[in-house]
Amino acid sequence: MDLHTHTVFSDGVGRISDNIAEAERRMLGMVGISDHIHYFTPATFNRYVSTIERFKKESEITVLAGIEANITPDGPDITEEMAKRLDYVIASAHVWLEPGRVNVYLELIKAALQDENVDVIGHFGNVFPYIGYPEEEELMEVIELAEANGKAFEISSRYKVPELSFVKACIQRGVKLTLGSDAHMPRDVGRIGWSLKLLRKAGGRMEDLLFSELL
Repeated sequence: MDLHTHTVFSDGVGRISDNIAEAERRMLGMVGISDHIHYFTPATFNRYVSTIERFKKESEITVLAGIEANITPDGPDITEEMAKRLDYVIASAHVWLEPGRVNVYLELIKAALQDENVDVIGHFGNVFPYIGYPEEEELMEVIELAEANGKAFEISSRYKVPELSFVKACIQRGVKLTLGSDAHMPRDVGRIGWSLKLLRKAGGRMEDLLFSELL
């Protein structure tokens, strides 16, 4: 699967059909379209969803309609009305923080983990090299919160996160995972080799993935 891909509906360069075609060429079982939420107006969102729904019926593989929301200080910027029309919602923290502010980042993630409209946390920990790394106890708090609220974490091939130990802990606690390329051009769709390798190294299996029943 590749559940993190972008198109011309946000900052990608390919069409939805291009991403799906590349996923089929790479023989994926599933592809998700997950454009950035802040590019949408009500009209373009309607067109986005209807376009994905059309290709769901035409494609040889499973196609899912997703979106990538931003985790703001007020919580993820996804509405219940939008979430209901999608198969899944990725929430990512696209924030600039000064070194030493890892606690602020973790609070944003915790807020998203408690939001009913969110399904997946995107590229968790990609900012740690710049703002500092949490203590193990803090990471376990995050995983426990995900477990309690039925949320998943993305294994991102683009950012090469999370850490192996984090993925292992997720698997042990039954927290679901997804694989994502974060592709912004069709040729990168399905480039999830790093994600798949980490999942296997952590002892993960098909059933540890979100939507594995659709593969």
